[in-house]
Amino acid sequence: MVQKAKILLVDDRPENLLALEAILSALDQTLVRASSGEEALKALLTDDFAVILLDVQMPGMDGFETAAHIKRRERTRDIPIIFLTAINHGPHHTFRGYAAGAVDYISKPFDPWVLRAKVSVFVELYMKNCQLREQAALLRLQLEGGQQDTVDNKEPAGLLAELSARLAAVEEQAEALSKQLDDESADAAAVATAAHLERKLTGLRRALDALEPGADGSAPLPPPS
Repeated sequence: MVQKAKILLVDDRPENLLALEAILSALDQTLVRASSGEEALKALLTDDFAVILLDVQMPGMDGFETAAHIKRRERTRDIPIIFLTAINHGPHHTFRGYAAGAVDYISKPFDPWVLRAKVSVFVELYMKNCQLREQAALLRLQLEGGQQDTVDNKEPAGLLAELSARLAAVEEQAEALSKQLDDESADAAAVATAAHLERKLTGLRRALDALEPGADGSAPLPPPS
């Protein structure tokens, strides 16, 4: 079972953090508070997050500087960042946010439904990627074991059938999510992430198919990293 996704909320004002928690509680995920950029970077050292909601105007290390640190770290550079700001200095200010690595830039006061919908897309993508990594790990065990009885004492044929069924479920969910993104005209970053997920699923399916009885004698493709 995939655990709940973690969402990092970064704002120096407690009332803003409380408001974000009220809006996002309906997603039933784990909400983690950080009251400064430094505190956010410390949380990112130990935990994995599906998305970061980052206030721009903070004393000390502001949102732009915090985002720059996040993007410099290999462990955290791919985590989506949604900037939240109470000010709007025009297109140059917005461009600075995107240049810092944000996938979206939302001005306060924002529509709670819109924010919740945007965050839910990245949570879904994160969960699908977690499922995909699980399938890849199981397949890697099968490849490294030379199709031996390596997982739950199952025969190779039974393990392949189980892997195929579990992968099919993830493929179906990913396809439904992609259709949802198309219908809702989602952010380009979310669409690109979904497309990347589908490519990884395709590679994993090809590797699994190569192990099926009757497949040609060519070496199976390695599972996606």
